[in-house]
Amino acid sequence: MMRRPALRLLAATAALASLAACNSLTPSYERPAAPVALAFPGESPTAKASVQSTAAADLAWSQFFTDARLQRLIDIALANNRDLRVAVLNIEQARAQVDARRADQWPTVSAGLSESRTPKTGGGISSTYSAGVLVTAYEADLFGRVRGLSDVAAAQALATDEARKAVQISLVASVANTQLALLGDDELLRITQQTLVTREDSLRLTRLKFDNGATSLLDLRQAESLLEAARVALAQATRQRVLDENALVLLLGQPLPADLPAAQPLGAQLAATELPAGLPAEVLVRRPDVRQAEQLLIAANANIGAARAAFFPRITLTGSLGSASSALDGLFRAGSFGWSLAPQLLQPIFDAGRNEANLKIAQAGRDIAVAQYERAVQSAFREVADALAGRATLGEQLVAQQAQLRAEQERAQLTDLRYRNGASSYLEVLDAQRSLFATQQATVQLQTLRVQNLVTLYRVLGGGWTGSDTPR
Repeated sequence: MMRRPALRLLAATAALASLAACNSLTPSYERPAAPVALAFPGESPTAKASVQSTAAADLAWSQFFTDARLQRLIDIALANNRDLRVAVLNIEQARAQVDARRADQWPTVSAGLSESRTPKTGGGISSTYSAGVLVTAYEADLFGRVRGLSDVAAAQALATDEARKAVQISLVASVANTQLALLGDDELLRITQQTLVTREDSLRLTRLKFDNGATSLLDLRQAESLLEAARVALAQATRQRVLDENALVLLLGQPLPADLPAAQPLGAQLAATELPAGLPAEVLVRRPDVRQAEQLLIAANANIGAARAAFFPRITLTGSLGSASSALDGLFRAGSFGWSLAPQLLQPIFDAGRNEANLKIAQAGRDIAVAQYERAVQSAFREVADALAGRATLGEQLVAQQAQLRAEQERAQLTDLRYRNGASSYLEVLDAQRSLFATQQATVQLQTLRVQNLVTLYRVLGGGWTGSDTPR
């Protein structure tokens, strides 16, 4: 049966642990007001999302991206991308840090065996042997210092989790945009190769006419220049495609598989996509980067409580319970039971302003975190506003660009017909071909930009991660 001193030791430890849970000097947290407008530019503050539409943050990437090839690429990237892998491992590290901080709120009980020797006044040495359980320097957290540090670690762990979500959202969008860029590269290569064939035929015809005195040396040199310009464009398009493919390989974390499904044409990508903008107060707080900034603000706020607690007395408890004897062979004999309890209270009197400086550091850190949170909100607002502006104008621009392309195609045909009938000069033909090629390139680039802007809008509205997604 446990003896009375042992019960007192355990009761004192339990009482101090319970008192530690009753006090906190941490300021109450309030989310700062968002320093942005009530609505995104061009959107009504009272507008409601369509019943049929789903918010981007609730729309899984596998539902947003319907192209089978793109879905396969994103799935590979989520499994192998090293940046995402680091973000997941950071979560494990942060959670372990939380466990370590929470453990500081409880006594550490150890089993120990010790020997101490001290010289006697009349000569000789006195030996003492002890064995039992020990509680060493347990801090009774009466003013919340240890608990405040635990809250800091917990908020930082949540911030790390939000950072992982932000990495995944960015990764999904990067894979999609890079794949769309590759589709645009392929289309540009096709147009450039067709143009190169046309200009080679045109140069052969012009050289034949020159050899027979039917055209001038100027026309021949202009045809040669136009052909070399097409070769330059082909080399540029080929290089850009290699660079984009290299970027995609890095995102995937492995070489491109050989069994990838065929991709949808560029013009069919995200053709029927509709994403509601929503209100900034609802949209921005769902973005992981904004929530990460808020968790870091909560951590900085909790750090103030820990800094304030340093001004108050610090109570530590050291105790032991077990057996003690002056001889090693008598350590576990009857009558050798012993215990000790050594509480200690330390009240700071003079520390050269260290605690005051630490409190100012914590308060300044909280103010910095507020500014960083507000900056994250403003940056998120700007990103959404930019993407909405792109959605509102890129569609109209593409319609006009396609109309210009049709006009240039007809112009090139009519100019060539007039030239063959002697009604126009070869210079007009070359100018029409040059304008047609430039318009074809601009159209493909604009098509790519429009679908990439839709991907960007999906990302900045918080799409690319849902609650069902778990770290791999």
